[in-house]
Amino acid sequence: MNHWPYPFWFAHRGAGTHAPENTLAAFRLGMAQGFNGFECDVKVSAEGVPYLLHDNDLDRTTSAKGPAQHWLWSDLSRLDAGVWHSKSYAGEPPASLDAVMNFCVGNHCAVNLEIKPCPGQAYSTGKQIAHWLAHRWPGNLCPPLISSFEPQALQGFMDFGAAWPRALLLDETSHQSVACALSLGCSALVVNHVSLVAEQINYAKSHGLRVLAFTVNSIDVVERLQGCGIDGLISDEIFKFAPLIQR
Repeated sequence: MNHWPYPFWFAHRGAGTHAPENTLAAFRLGMAQGFNGFECDVKVSAEGVPYLLHDNDLDRTTSAKGPAQHWLWSDLSRLDAGVWHSKSYAGEPPASLDAVMNFCVGNHCAVNLEIKPCPGQAYSTGKQIAHWLAHRWPGNLCPPLISSFEPQALQGFMDFGAAWPRALLLDETSHQSVACALSLGCSALVVNHVSLVAEQINYAKSHGLRVLAFTVNSIDVVERLQGCGIDGLISDEIFKFAPLIQR
């Protein structure tokens, strides 16, 4: 992918830990600090509606309990996805991908959609999200960067025939993971910063891949990775890094 339309900085799950993750409240807070790139986790409801949720279960970040995969969006949309974080966010609903799209349209921002399939649904979730994007995402809006730790999710996305930029998520990279990313038609790797060194970045770049790092919360790590030629950073620290973004 010669043209890379994405910003250098992405706010992790909307606003890192400073607002309830994967909600529009988090996106709004990240935007207020100067971020115009957002990373978030997307899965599909029982009837195939894409929405934001990181975990397989609802327990940690909503007012419900148990596995998410059997819930209809009409029921999920009525949950409280904010009060777990703090009382000031009580009543904040889960975000549909449709709502995220409208936020991006209204604020001219970019999004990295990490496909987070429920157990056993990686391939089908990839296809469903590709189908939704093909029919809903505006052609004049920056295309989402589609990423996943699950090669089968990226395979399903690719098999649908959607020509959207994709990235393989990794805890650590190797020659084999570069080959895997290329076989999935990926444009990038998104790698845990802890394991990432200059030689790995250079190897991936020599094969035409961009390299991004997660989740970078230290100035020292930012400077180290920038010196290695990193293409993008995903961070929780929206307040700490706001001055760098707003320069």
